[in-house]
Amino acid sequence: MHALLRRVGASALLLWLVLTLTFLLVRAAPGDAAALLVPPTASAGDAARLRAELGLDAPLPVQYARWVGAALKGDLGRSFASARPVAAVLADALPVSLALGVVSLALTFVLGVVIGVAQAAHRGRPTDATLTVLTTAVYAAPSYWLALALVAVFTYGAARWGFPVWLRLPAFGLRDPAGQLRGLAAAADLARHAVLPVVVLTAVGAAGIARYARSGVAELLDEDFVRTARAKGLGERRVLGRHVLRNAMPALVVLLALALPGVVAGSVFVESVFAWPGMGRAMLLAIAARDYPVVMGATVVYAALVIAANLAADLALPFLDPRRRG
Repeated sequence: MHALLRRVGASALLLWLVLTLTFLLVRAAPGDAAALLVPPTASAGDAARLRAELGLDAPLPVQYARWVGAALKGDLGRSFASARPVAAVLADALPVSLALGVVSLALTFVLGVVIGVAQAAHRGRPTDATLTVLTTAVYAAPSYWLALALVAVFTYGAARWGFPVWLRLPAFGLRDPAGQLRGLAAAADLARHAVLPVVVLTAVGAAGIARYARSGVAELLDEDFVRTARAKGLGERRVLGRHVLRNAMPALVVLLALALPGVVAGSVFVESVFAWPGMGRAMLLAIAARDYPVVMGATVVYAALVIAANLAADLALPFLDPRRRG
């Protein structure tokens, strides 16, 4: 219990540090929220009154204390740009990001582990070398560059190059702009719109996980218990499935938690490129508009998700690996 409380306390402290640093960096960025909100014909007095209404005329420590006090009560403030409660803005965007993130994270984990295991099982062979080059290239490529490249190929280039209709994928939004589809047709249209964003997030995440999975599985393949299993006549698939993956599970759980920040960070740019109305796009628009309450509200959600995932993985390790108990 003492260890649990210590870990929860450390996670809470980390969350506070992230939010405090974000608050200071957002306020230190060039630009004035009030100047962006008032019309071009507004006077200096109008801008000053707006700053007072938004609470931006107070000293920075006072602004910080006000925000922390309200946040602890569950009040994230109101958006400067839309005057809506930040909670309502995030409630509209969060389901989109969660759906995109959950699907991408699941595919990232499965594909990354499969690729990593395949590389480890073929160490030193052309298959391993080819997959290493591909995963390194994909992992190093920026998410927004991959997104734009896929749009260029499967949206704008598909018709020019004679791709089949099912490969001509829409690039922007969640659904057909006409909005006439219903039922299964609407679900199929949503799935088609989701293909490119999911592929981008999955490709980058799976490439990163594959590199770590390869190293972990390769080390286990050299252990004595694996050689013993092979000497008993077990097939390679049974050795990998029954012995290697079972012992690699604790490390793979940590990899799953470590993959979440990549999915979160990637979704910010992917949602912007593909015009998905999720948290990432809302945060980028808020940053451009100096909409401080929305930026801080999105940071609360993102930071809490990432820190909670890492805490959950840390707490799950003793149950997955008996050697860590006690």
